[in-house]
Amino acid sequence: MPTIKTAVDVAASPEMVWRVLTYFPDYPKWNPVLVSIQGSLSPGQRLKIQARLPGREYKFSPRVVKVIPATELRWRRWRFIEGVFDREQAFFIVPNGIKGVRFIQREHFSGLLVSLVMPFITKKTLKAFNLMNLALKRTAEAKR
Repeated sequence: MPTIKTAVDVAASPEMVWRVLTYFPDYPKWNPVLVSIQGSLSPGQRLKIQARLPGREYKFSPRVVKVIPATELRWRRWRFIEGVFDREQAFFIVPNGIKGVRFIQREHFSGLLVSLVMPFITKKTLKAFNLMNLALKRTAEAKR
């Protein structure tokens, strides 16, 4: 199963990073990639997300899979029907000594079309994850 994973160290508490990550009304102010999220962070619920990549804006509606406050958030989505091109995106907040946390963003890909699609999205996805990670870091550290 192909995976894309990025991480950044953040000099803020797990609770502060969680607040930034899950307070969706502020996304347009700080998040250059996920510019809008609407919905409830409850397992089984659907979110409405508007994303922006260079030269492209798109919307998707993942289903929330897991929510552990100040620790982990996961959602899952698929293209057309499940099993064709599925993605599970996860955000982890891992304590990193007394100075803060490591914020990890990971996405697993599966389905019939994965090998065909991955060459076209890997670089863009890595760039998007890194942009979001750095923006989250700046925002959480400024609120300490």
